[in-house]
This record gives sequence, structure tokens and C-alpha cells, in this order.
Amino acid sequence: MEAYKREFIEFMVDSQVLKFGEFTLKSGRTSPFFMNAGAYVTGEQLHKLGLYYAQAIHDAFGLDFDVVFGPAYKGIPLSVITAMGIHELYGKEVKYCSNRKEEKDHGEGGSLLGHALQDGERVVIVEDVTTSGKSIDETYPIITSAADIEVVGLMVSLNRMEVGPSGTMAAIDEVSEKYGFPTGAIVTMADVVEALHNTPCGGRVLIDDDMKQKIDDYYAQYGVQA
Repeated sequence: MEAYKREFIEFMVDSQVLKFGEFTLKSGRTSPFFMNAGAYVTGEQLHKLGLYYAQAIHDAFGLDFDVVFGPAYKGIPLSVITAMGIHELYGKEVKYCSNRKEEKDHGEGGSLLGHALQDGERVVIVEDVTTSGKSIDETYPIITSAADIEVVGLMVSLNRMEVGPSGTMAAIDEVSEKYGFPTGAIVTMADVVEALHNTPCGGRVLIDDDMKQKIDDYYAQYGVQA
């Protein structure tokens, strides 16, 4: 595992973004882990997060793109900090773009904010996680109708590795199959387990043998089968 991936896992834990215990998800599933990207709230946390996204995008998709797009609402700050991170790490100037939930009829107007997409531009989409692909289903038609753009890929922070709505593959892979562009994650839950199993993080072991068994049991029921 690359060093920055292991660092990112520790960063999620330190930021109270990734927690272990017993959590009831919106889907009704009871999960032994929970990720809340809304817990990134400080300037330092957001700065670091942008750098992690930038490095993951560079490694997965390269730098031959023009715009970072983040679906509303959580994707809005992600698109901004990722564009900043790409500039800081690689000296590459890219623009940010996001969509509005409600179309604006004054000022600059329209359904998009930030950069106005142009024909021929290449776009990377950023999200926190992809659990159903719903946000992409909503925003992909918006950005492709705004201009003749090409989506280079979708990057999320954590691949939960759970089956999507089809029940046969991970939600992030369903997006790739449906729309024809590659997808990636800074880390997967397999990376998290590898990094934290019986290994102290912040002075304590978060995934001991008991928690590891709970995670294994969860994936036996809801995980993507190899």
C-alpha cells in the first residue's frame, strides 16, 4: 500500500470521519463502520484532504484534464480543494465546477456554479463516497448537456466495497459500467482493514480481532464477492 494511502486512513480516523462501532445506515443496514465526510471542518483538514484527492487523481487518471466537478452539496467544497491541491502538488491549473440543487435565475444564473463548461473540456468528478450512484445519475446529464465534455473519471475518498442497487457489483463499479468512464478511490475498506487490523492508530487499536470478525460478517452479507 502506498504511504499516502496509509496516511489518509490515519487522517480519516484523527478527523473523526471514520469510526467503528455499530451504526444504522440510511439503507437500514447495521454497519460496524461509518464514514462522515462532513466532519472535515477545519482549514488544515480541508487542505490535507485536497492534497489526498489530488494525489489519487494523479495516480489513477493522470493530469490531462481541465475541470474538477463536484456534485452538490458535499462535492462543492471537494471540487474547490481538489483544484487547489492539484495546483499545489503539480503546478497544474484546473478549474472547479459544481451544480446547484435549485437553478438560479439571476446573477450568472443557470444550474452550474464556478467555471462554465466548454466544448472539448475533460472533466474529473469528485465525491465523498458512492453508495447508489444517484448523484451521478442526476448530474451527468447536466454537465454533458451544458457542453460537449468528456468525463475522465470519478474519484471518491472511500470505496465501501458494498453491492450497489444491482446487487451484483460495487456501486462505484456500476457507475463505471453504466457511463463508460473509470472510477477510483483514495482507499478501499480492504485497505483500511489491512492498515488498522491489530495496529494502533492514535494510541489505540480500532480493528481488533472482534471488530475484524464483525467487518467480515458484514461483507459476507453485503459485500462484493470476489
